[in-house]
Amino acid sequence: MKYNFLLLFIIVTTFFIGNAQVEEQELDSITEKMIIIAGDSLVQSSIALEEAYVFGKLKFSSYDDKLRYYILRRKTQKVYPYAKMAAERLVELNDSLAAMKNDRKRKKYTKKVQKFIEEEFSEELKKLTRTEGQILVKLIYRQTGTTAFDLVKDLRNGWRAFWYNTTAKLFSISIKEEFHPDLIEEDYLIEDILQRAFAKGKLERQETVLDYDYDKLYNKWKRTTKVPKD
Repeated sequence: MKYNFLLLFIIVTTFFIGNAQVEEQELDSITEKMIIIAGDSLVQSSIALEEAYVFGKLKFSSYDDKLRYYILRRKTQKVYPYAKMAAERLVELNDSLAAMKNDRKRKKYTKKVQKFIEEEFSEELKKLTRTEGQILVKLIYRQTGTTAFDLVKDLRNGWRAFWYNTTAKLFSISIKEEFHPDLIEEDYLIEDILQRAFAKGKLERQETVLDYDYDKLYNKWKRTTKVPKD
């Protein structure tokens, strides 16, 4: 079942190293503590690299588990860009509002941003299904640390937030939903899907504002999840 009753309000708110050859040379006690790159000596014992994850091959205990995982992956990768955009727009909005002292200008600017988002994304958001919408609500919390309900409440008013939440319940959607990959198995699988997509370059990485460690999540859930990772 498709809908568009809440999403428009939620979202308002190396350096290049060449292949140059370096002639082999005898190292003295000082040079041994340096790294030589294209003839330039760097006084350090190692090169700092970006953090990277090494993922095990996915294994599934049954065909149904495999099917559920791939459906979840498709839906997650589809809605993540909207959650990322919502976080970016929220930061831009808050930064701009913070610089405005006049309440009238602040209200006018908020409406202007809302109208822009509606015109730019309304048709795409209408295509989302119920389950995609619920995943989007979770990912918005992942990216902003705020529930969709509170975003609507802060940017519109409490009554609209209550109304949209009540309407959403008719379709088994809660815009008060949070994201807890340390407690909820499906949330962990969503996080795992995102991390794998980031590593492969399928999605543009945007760090979560929440406080959890993916490595610890992996070690916890690999012993109990229905979709073990190694």
